[in-house]
Amino acid sequence: MQNVILVLNAGSSSLKFSLFAERPDELALQLRGQIEGLGGAPHFVAKDPAGTILGERRWADGTRLGHDDAAHQLVEFLQDYRDRYRLTAVGHRVVHGGQEFSRPARVDGELLEKLEKLVPLAPLHQPYNLAPIRAVAARAPQLPQVACFDTAFHRRQPELAQLFALPPAITGRGVRRYGFHGLSYEYIAGVLPRLAPEAAGGRVVVAHLGNGASLCALLAGRSLASTMGFTAVDGLPMGTRCGAIDPGVILYLMDELKMDARAIERLIYKESGLLGVSGISSDMRELLASDAPGAALAVDLFVYRIGRELGSLAAALGGLDALVFTAGIGEHAATIRERVCRDAAWLGVELDSAANAAGGPRISSAASPVSAWVVPTDEELMIARHTRQALSPS
Repeated sequence: MQNVILVLNAGSSSLKFSLFAERPDELALQLRGQIEGLGGAPHFVAKDPAGTILGERRWADGTRLGHDDAAHQLVEFLQDYRDRYRLTAVGHRVVHGGQEFSRPARVDGELLEKLEKLVPLAPLHQPYNLAPIRAVAARAPQLPQVACFDTAFHRRQPELAQLFALPPAITGRGVRRYGFHGLSYEYIAGVLPRLAPEAAGGRVVVAHLGNGASLCALLAGRSLASTMGFTAVDGLPMGTRCGAIDPGVILYLMDELKMDARAIERLIYKESGLLGVSGISSDMRELLASDAPGAALAVDLFVYRIGRELGSLAAALGGLDALVFTAGIGEHAATIRERVCRDAAWLGVELDSAANAAGGPRISSAASPVSAWVVPTDEELMIARHTRQALSPS
């Protein structure tokens, strides 16, 4: 029987999962899937690493499943594999670890209380991250669980990079720049020394471009600065999030449009970004395939903001040695990569169009002063590694 680690990544309307077999030198993916549509049209699917469907179930439209129900459905599915796998631990992606947690932590009652207090810092993410932890604890209290934080990788940034120009009475309450997508950036930082050793020890900007999007400046593999700040709505425009916005706009919305906090929250998190600008979709694939002016404008703004933020991070690094694209858009949208690289020619990026069209991994010319790469991320594997390490005897 094979020992396995279950990885759970819970969002507001979905529960993604992966199962990794514990091998002496590495963790091997056995299956992955998700339960999406928890708000009204739930759909469960599990696939093996080759993409073959191992299990699938759909519920009637309007059926409301909670994260508890989703966890139960997953447990039921895994029962079919109880003769093959022995579940040894569960690792969870938790968006916010606050100022205290700079590394993964084993879950207990005290930890849950501390993470609950961080909900005001990530009200649209943290409650959903904690729900499956409680569900697993209720059903299998002896099963070890580990929380892996999306903010942890950025905790060693210089103090100045984390500060807002606000009075200490406010910043002392935890109002500071945290940065997110840390598990993705940590994975990329671990892969680069093998893929591009000459760049990995230097100045690198990683572009995590997906429905959520951000950039991170790495100096010798460590986070130096990030485009995301106090929340995961800051920085680049995203699928439905607005990205950086003048705080005065928020005051205008309150004073002139009489919008309350929840209406503004809905606007900046769910109704803006690519969807809001285009009026069509939050999906980059649909926008690139569309000839509508709104779609082109949304893509143009996305690329423009990447270029602006890339220049800012290059300044923070004091130069640039490599640019890395990852996540859904970064890994699959050659057009976006091409446009970003063309705009970054002033930094020394020389694109190899054929290599870019082929998906890399290197997409810059051999003579390019700054190399450019496409590196698939694997946050789930990073969580599984952290989980095993956190539970290993020291």
